[in-house]
Amino acid sequence: MASIVESGWRMETVSISEKPWDELLLRSDSENFVSSFFAVYLITNFNDFQLACLGSFFLHESVFFLSGLPFIYLERAGWLSKYKIQTKNNSPAAQEKCITRLLLYHFCVNLPVMIASYPVFKFMGMRSSLPLPSWKVVSTQIIFYFILEDFVFYWGHRVLHTKWLYKHVHSVHHEYATPFGLTSEYAHPAEILFLGFATIIGPAITGPHLITLWLWMVLRVLETVEAHCGYHFPWSLSNFLPLYGGADFHDYHHRLLYTKSGNYSSTFVYMDRIFGTDTGYRKLKELKRAGVEDDCKEM
Repeated sequence: MASIVESGWRMETVSISEKPWDELLLRSDSENFVSSFFAVYLITNFNDFQLACLGSFFLHESVFFLSGLPFIYLERAGWLSKYKIQTKNNSPAAQEKCITRLLLYHFCVNLPVMIASYPVFKFMGMRSSLPLPSWKVVSTQIIFYFILEDFVFYWGHRVLHTKWLYKHVHSVHHEYATPFGLTSEYAHPAEILFLGFATIIGPAITGPHLITLWLWMVLRVLETVEAHCGYHFPWSLSNFLPLYGGADFHDYHHRLLYTKSGNYSSTFVYMDRIFGTDTGYRKLKELKRAGVEDDCKEM
């Protein structure tokens, strides 16, 4: 089945066993020799199931922990503390609890979900064969995923902040009022499934090439880790992209009581702006620019 976004971009499936590597590299849409070689190596030595499930899981774990763990050491060592949004630190015991739970949830929830959803992605057209999609196809799909994910995540997140669901489900994620990178995926198993739908709905609809799916996963992991890192650096994306949320935006959400926090958006903030759920945050920013102390800093 052709991808929705790829319709009009006819792609020929090449059998790895029938073509020499040098010809396959030339036939790939990728302009980068290294990425082409990497792709040929993977699809020659692993089948679709191994790549889509085990490969995706390994990639997720690698990117998540490699990007999230440094913020634990930054907090413990006190390095770059002038960029830390809150002055409060998490105890080593709290950080270790987070890591232990994450490993449990990743192996007992995330991995089984990847395996169970594999037939759906295959049915919708996901492939790992050559040629690789063009950068235009990849970028179009990634933009579509971000837009759709923001919309679905926003409403799902607002639902989780209703009284009953917050108490029984979402409060687990809010155990860390002072978030650090790894807390981005610290959540109740029901929330992992519920909000995880926002991340996979786009790829499930379009049936992308596995390379596109991996790129989307890496970008989402890096974004959510950055949003929970607890630091606002001069090089943070939110300083350059006006609609990008980032750590300062989401840290405000964690500091306040669930009924008052707002800032429900995922990556970009336009949904909060449209529905007025970021008014408290924007007022606080105005007060800080006027030199008023942040009185919710330790809530």
